[in-house]
Amino acid sequence: MTMRHRSLLLLVTALLFAVPAAAFDGEKDLYEAAKKEKELTWYTAHYNTETAAGICQGFEKKYPGIACKYVRTTAQVAYQRLAQDMKANLAQASVFSSTDVSHLGKAKQDGWLMRYKPKNLTELVDAFKPYNDPDDAYVATAAGLVLITYNTAAVAANEAPKKWTDLADPRWKGKVSIGHPGFSGYVGTWVVQMKKLYGWDFFKKLELNKPRIGRSINDTVTMLNAKESLVAAGPSATTLESKAKGNPLAVVYPEDGAVLMVSPTAIMKNAPSPSAAKLFVEYLLSRECNEIQVQHAQDPVNKHVKPMAGGKSIAEVKTIRPSYQEIEKGIPEVKELFRDTFGI
Repeated sequence: MTMRHRSLLLLVTALLFAVPAAAFDGEKDLYEAAKKEKELTWYTAHYNTETAAGICQGFEKKYPGIACKYVRTTAQVAYQRLAQDMKANLAQASVFSSTDVSHLGKAKQDGWLMRYKPKNLTELVDAFKPYNDPDDAYVATAAGLVLITYNTAAVAANEAPKKWTDLADPRWKGKVSIGHPGFSGYVGTWVVQMKKLYGWDFFKKLELNKPRIGRSINDTVTMLNAKESLVAAGPSATTLESKAKGNPLAVVYPEDGAVLMVSPTAIMKNAPSPSAAKLFVEYLLSRECNEIQVQHAQDPVNKHVKPMAGGKSIAEVKTIRPSYQEIEKGIPEVKELFRDTFGI
């Protein structure tokens, strides 16, 4: 190869890597309108704080001149805050994301949501499209799994629980951690699914093991790292992210099915920054945003982005999930049952 050919090859390669992801139709005009609004506020329960911060930073880098402010809490707290805003006629959040799909259904019913069909919807993995609202009130922008998790410094791989009912085995008494359905949409969905599979007797047996109960499902990761518990019903993303940092954690894909979480996002009808909100929803579906999610061990919903090294694609895993109707009806019911059984 001549020096000229080598230089040409290097130039072509550099240009290929410099080409940004394809813009969606109308992106330029939407960005110009969003810049006039200067900022947006995002209420989210999708991610842990570190991931939410990374997504906002990525958005600000891609779209200079628009500040992304996030409020990250558990799903029930986020919805309560949103409900208080709406009842007081306060326009605070422009974008709302929850791990409890029933929140979006209720918000739509109450007339709180703006209809918007993202141009980047073609980027969404086909498996998640059925979870979008048929009237374009909300769209699936995040996904994850609830798995069995454990501390590898205290539990050998061949001794770790293999199915959900193993968590109620007396051998794990005082060594199990879970979240609370009164705070976390992930936990609420998991509890509804466990009740569907095994009836409430599963939780009565689990109560005999005196589990440590956090609020967010992410609290189980903290408890495992501190050895306050040895096994848990925990989130795939935050657990694998902690493992990547060198903590002695591992996940088990349960024989009876990992619980699939699909988290939707909506734009508020009274959004103080409607153009920035639309731009942000487009960004949540984009390759750039999903690549940031993967860096934080989240599961991508963009069909062009691969899962993190060592992680399994959701398509490879046996998954189970309650229907929308089961979640909408079931979460209020299991909150009361949970309090009666566990006393909190």
